[in-house]
Amino acid sequence: MSEMPETFDLVGVGIGPSNLSLAALTSGEPGLSSVFVDHKERFEWHPGLMLPDAEMQVHFLKDLVTPVDPTNPFSFLAFQVDTKRLYRLLVTGRSKVPRREFEQYCQWVAAGLDNLRFGVRAENVEWSGDAFVVHTGNGLFQARNLVVGTGLAPRLPHTLRGRDPERVFHTDQLLRRPRDFAGKRVAVVGGGQSGAEVVNYLLTGEDRRPEQILWGTRRTNLLPLDDSPFVDELYLPDYSHHFYGLPEQEREETVQRLRLTSDGISIPLLESLYRRIYDADLLEGRGRSCRILLDHTLEDLEETDEGLVVHWCPTRGGKPVREAVDIVICATGYEHAMPDLLLGLKDRLEISDGLPVVGPDFSLRWDGPAENRIFVQNAARREYGVADPNLSLLAWRSAMITNSLLGHRRYDTGSVSTALDWAPSGPQEEDDAPVGLALRIGR
Repeated sequence: MSEMPETFDLVGVGIGPSNLSLAALTSGEPGLSSVFVDHKERFEWHPGLMLPDAEMQVHFLKDLVTPVDPTNPFSFLAFQVDTKRLYRLLVTGRSKVPRREFEQYCQWVAAGLDNLRFGVRAENVEWSGDAFVVHTGNGLFQARNLVVGTGLAPRLPHTLRGRDPERVFHTDQLLRRPRDFAGKRVAVVGGGQSGAEVVNYLLTGEDRRPEQILWGTRRTNLLPLDDSPFVDELYLPDYSHHFYGLPEQEREETVQRLRLTSDGISIPLLESLYRRIYDADLLEGRGRSCRILLDHTLEDLEETDEGLVVHWCPTRGGKPVREAVDIVICATGYEHAMPDLLLGLKDRLEISDGLPVVGPDFSLRWDGPAENRIFVQNAARREYGVADPNLSLLAWRSAMITNSLLGHRRYDTGSVSTALDWAPSGPQEEDDAPVGLALRIGR
């Protein structure tokens, strides 16, 4: 790159579904210059957990663009038509497609955009006084506006950190290299969708079936995802606008109360799991091949001659469980934290409880010029609730960012038809969320 790099109107860091959605929605905007970078060599979506039977938990029309722009050339239906598979998809009767197919769709979108730069690792960002300067292994990028979509970090329980990564690892690493589970004793920690998918995977196929699975969770049961119709309205723009305006303490309590609307196990997977365990125990005569510990917390892990000895403590009385295993798989979710990329700007950001404060247009509050913004993707659960990390409002969030960038209502992100009424506690402007200052293009 030259010593005086081009200044883009927008530089995006991270090319996951979120920034891919934004790139697709802004791709046809005249005069808007943008570039998105990612350290990966190609688009991948959670490759460590791309299990053969894994399905999406949202309807395929909740794609990168359709809910706000159904005529966009990068819709899921356009992908289906282009790959000549739409009729067969309709024959399957599916409303929720395999996760592998959603990844294929995203790869198709990525191939159709010319402003994505894979194999470029962003290292840090600084403010020059006139623009954001993104330092990468391939040189500098300058930006009037920045959008960070680097995703969340895998979360490991404190007692499991620093262990041998071949024997103790997060589900994010499950398929990143060949692993031999056959005949082993495996502990799975976590009772959400990922934990269920891992156990289902381990029970499928003789070539990888462990001798024993010990599956532990703090939850009172393997609880289903609540995606019933009225609950699903929590994933409409109206509720997000409402949630943003709630008092901060009430927001946190609400997120916890609504957890199973996004963090439960899909019912078809629960049914499949129960059948597999039934067959293994009773038809194949394996005995209790999968033991499930409810209301138990993993408190400690010892490395002994017996193997890895896991200590589970009950949360509501009962006896602790101590058992030796060979492998521990952590289905323990992901952490919301300050993106490492922004640490150099931390002193200029408004921080609350260790996290940057996110404004109504998904930009961070900072002490720099109002017309230069730092947008974040999948980093506003505190401000926008359980829908923020979910794909349901992916396109809507990107549309909110696009409107703010352009300074006018390019996409309708306001109220939609609902069965439930939510008090208009969130920011509204003529039935829409407020947009930011007009983008200074080609300054």
